[in-house]
Amino acid sequence: MYWNEPNSDVSGFNIFILSLFFPLSLLDEIINNGNQQQEQQEFLSSLETIFLTLFLSIIIIMTVFGNLLVMVALCKDRHLRKKKTNYFIVSLAFADLLVALVVMPFAAIELTTGQWFFGEIFCLVRTSLDVLLTTASILHLCCIALDRYYAICCQPLVYRHKMTPVRVAVMLSGCWLIPTLISFLPIMQSWNAIGIEDIIEERRTLTGGSNDTSCVFLVNRPYALICSAVAFYVPLALMVLAYQRIYVTAMIHVRQIETLQRAGSAPVTDPLDHYWHNRMRIETKAAKTLAVIMGCFCLCWAPFFITNVVDPFIHYSVPWQLWTAWLWLGYINSGLNPFLYAFLNRAFRRAFLVILCCGDQRYSRQGSFSRGHIHRPCSAPSVNGTSMALR
Repeated sequence: MYWNEPNSDVSGFNIFILSLFFPLSLLDEIINNGNQQQEQQEFLSSLETIFLTLFLSIIIIMTVFGNLLVMVALCKDRHLRKKKTNYFIVSLAFADLLVALVVMPFAAIELTTGQWFFGEIFCLVRTSLDVLLTTASILHLCCIALDRYYAICCQPLVYRHKMTPVRVAVMLSGCWLIPTLISFLPIMQSWNAIGIEDIIEERRTLTGGSNDTSCVFLVNRPYALICSAVAFYVPLALMVLAYQRIYVTAMIHVRQIETLQRAGSAPVTDPLDHYWHNRMRIETKAAKTLAVIMGCFCLCWAPFFITNVVDPFIHYSVPWQLWTAWLWLGYINSGLNPFLYAFLNRAFRRAFLVILCCGDQRYSRQGSFSRGHIHRPCSAPSVNGTSMALR
């Protein structure tokens, strides 16, 4: 709008009027102070942009590195390929790697420049990929929780019956197919915008851009509720139930081990006492690991999905800064997943050492049979063992 543009005649007239009331020296000081303040604000703005760019670049690089390392480890280590849970972990790493390569860079460019440079069609594609890949990542976390529930809380024969290769393949397919149904299909058909077209157009006008220079994505109430339920709330409920049962089972194991240790305690520590002590320590650590996993998942994604459900019911009044903060907090979860699900796993850590140390075989099976000389009794509290699925 032309009335916002600077006009030299008006500015000169204003200076002339001010000169009638103020000395010229005072006017020069006011103008110089104003110019210095503007330059200082521009410098701070540039400095903030540089720090923001560095921060987002570090997040992207760490996410790519961590998830790529997990995928390479599974490809190179045949021992990792024997365990069914690891197929969920490598598929999760692939989803998180795509988040870092396909979604985060465009979001970072838009955030640091304040403008969308890639056109309207790619805006829809980018948004669809964003929903697809982040939802796939969350569904993989849910499948890992269910797999560990069956491994720890069920008998070995039940686990082998439940988690067959066909069922694992079906679960992995569902982790990719379900997100596709709630991302590309409704977004490319603009089902998410039904009934709020005027609000989207108004928001696009406020950003000062056209369809090609701004990427505005708002969702109506039905889409917000359905998408949030499928992508977060249902998986969250399943994860809470699964990990609650695993935690209870781990605590039962700890109490059983303590009971056996007290019943067979002797003045002189023998290898069996040492085994029970290590087993109790591992079970306790496994329970704490579950708390860390659930805490990070909820901390990273709960703010975004709570806002996603609430915003359509409060007339889309949530500030964009808050939206951006919650969205990048969710992206950070894709960088944390390799550390939570792979780096805390002893077998993966060995594989990482082999890769990072250029194939040094000293680390290949280090620690695998460190307690192999200890006779493990058949009456162990858990045949599967929490530690077998969590470390």
